[in-house]
Formats: sequence, structure tokens, C-alpha cells
Amino acid sequence: MSKAMGLARQGCKALKQCNLLRALQSEIQYELSSNPFQERGSSSLGDFVVEWDSPRSQDVVLRRKFESGEEVAVSALLGPFYSEEDSVEKYSEYPGEALMKVCVKKPGLSSMLQFDCSVFEIIGSGSVFNIHNAHILQPSAGLGPSVYRGPAFSSLDDQLQDALKEYLQSKGIGESLTNFLLHHLHKKEHGQYVNWLHILESHVAKPKPESDRIQ
Repeated sequence: MSKAMGLARQGCKALKQCNLLRALQSEIQYELSSNPFQERGSSSLGDFVVEWDSPRSQDVVLRRKFESGEEVAVSALLGPFYSEEDSVEKYSEYPGEALMKVCVKKPGLSSMLQFDCSVFEIIGSGSVFNIHNAHILQPSAGLGPSVYRGPAFSSLDDQLQDALKEYLQSKGIGESLTNFLLHHLHKKEHGQYVNWLHILESHVAKPKPESDRIQ
């Protein structure tokens, strides 16, 4: 009796494993046949160059250096995907927005400006970015939570908010760059997801018997 129960448990386990394998293979086939980011063209980086873009990481880092010695660094990664309750989902072909940090460093100054931004698409209008925080980072002050780095961006005068956004645009943070970030990060995440599915499939799939393997 115990032997029969053991065989039944093994059969149930094998069935569940088979169901998981079929589900994985179906998902892989769907993702490969309906990649929405493969056909969309990527935009120009302008004067920025890619400094970091590891296939294993979620982020990308871009840098631009002016003749004056001023440097602008941009780091970005995807934020959480939109949910069905998010109204913005109706206005974007991308499933999520990008979280972008822009750092501006001038020669001769130890301090640095940092802007925390979000990048998202509005169908028919292209991509746009909003600033959420504008910080002044001073190495001598450290990075502790009690260090004052500036007021809440939303509390600033509207004209000052607009002027700071125009300042970033003058540094090359425009629609072409934000288009690139949205497309590149979503395409990268999609490739990482498909690769994750393949690895999971290889762990679930039953290994071939030794006699069937090519010597």
C-alpha cells in the first residue's frame, strides 16, 4: 500500500512538473513572438555616451562632458509597471516609467547638483520627464538622512520649477534622450525576462538520459 502511495505521489509530482514546463514554454513562445520593443526604433543619444550598461544589471549610465569641463551624468532604471488602476496606462504604449537621476558637476566646485526625475510617454506627444527632487550634494556634509539637501521640489515657485527643467534641457535632457531611455530600458528588461524564463525552463526540464546525449 505504501509503495502504491509513493508511486502516486511521484506521478502527481511529475504531472505538476510537466504542467510547469508547458506553461514556461508557452510564455517563452509568446514573449518571443510578441516583443513590442523590437520593432520600435531607438532615439539618438546626442552628445551622451554609454558609460555602463551591463546585461546583468537593470540600469544604464550615460555621461556627457562639455568643453568647459562641466560633466553631466544620467543614470536610469525602470520603475514599477503600471497597474490597471493607473490612468497613465491609457496614455502610454510602455508598461512602466523610468526613474532617472541627473547629476551636474562643474570644474572647480566640490558640490554637485542631483535631480531625481521620472520619464514616461504620452501617446501622440512623445516622452516627457518630471523633476521630483533637486539636491545639492556636498562631500563635506556627507549623505546622512539628517543632511539638508534642499526643499521639496513641489514647494518651489512654479517659475523656478520650470526654469530648473529648462536648465536640464539645456544640458541635453530632451525628448530624444528620454525616448532612448524608455525604449532601451524596456527592451533590456524584456530580454532579461526571456533569459530568466529560459534558465527556469532548463531547471524544470527533465534531463536527457545518458544514452541519448551526444558524445
